[in-house]
Amino acid sequence: MSITSADILKRINDLRSRNEEFCVVTVVRTANVTSAKAGAKALITSGGDIFGFVGGGCVTGAVKRVAAEVLTSGAPRLIRVKPKDEVVEQLDADGVELHKSSCPSGGTVELFIEPMRMAPRCIVCGASPVAASLVALAGAMGYRTVVAALADDHDRLPGADTYIDGFDLGSANPALGDAIVVSTQGKRDREALHAALATDADYVAFVGSRRKAGTLKAALREKGLSAAQIERLKAPAGLDIGAIEPEEIALSIMGEIVSRRRAAMRGAAETSGAPASVRA
Repeated sequence: MSITSADILKRINDLRSRNEEFCVVTVVRTANVTSAKAGAKALITSGGDIFGFVGGGCVTGAVKRVAAEVLTSGAPRLIRVKPKDEVVEQLDADGVELHKSSCPSGGTVELFIEPMRMAPRCIVCGASPVAASLVALAGAMGYRTVVAALADDHDRLPGADTYIDGFDLGSANPALGDAIVVSTQGKRDREALHAALATDADYVAFVGSRRKAGTLKAALREKGLSAAQIERLKAPAGLDIGAIEPEEIALSIMGEIVSRRRAAMRGAAETSGAPASVRA
């Protein structure tokens, strides 16, 4: 049974409901004889499974490889799969990325591969005025927001997507791509910092002075964190924009988070986006 557009939409909704990342692949154009036609769509999961049809094995091999790279970089790509004897450069005459096909039909398929990734997370530890401003700003910018604070303080930080009682971040499972900001304002600083620095989050920052951060770092060494873990801490948090008010400090922090995130995406795109050689 063929897969319809309604089936594709249903599968997209299913993947989103499970917080799974995937790519949407669309056939943009074909030339000569091809099994898939313009407008055909498929989904590629993070595990490499294909749902839908955009071509035979000569096409799907390239699609799977590029989809994995696209999910890593977050940048969509347009590729063209041509007969292997016509591929002598990395890019076609019009700048489109080329991949080889051994299909005997001799057709050419052009595909747009678009990542569908989960929104990045901003995990805020503490219930200070800066923390409250940060939750509001991050949410407005499309970030998924998590608040880790004492339960009695949760009502001081409205609008978060998820709330954690205390500073045990295990349920949030912070990972690469997440940002953690500790803004506890003297209320269980060491506990929150220890939990944050023990995670794999890309960005861990502390709202406080360098002097205070230095004192806390010394205490964290005594609590068993490694030097490498402690040196990940960015303190004070945020870009230096002369911020004073809580809203301004939150703006400086989000500016730094966005700057680091975009730099990482550019780096990933440069590493995997432009083909280093003609793809076999």
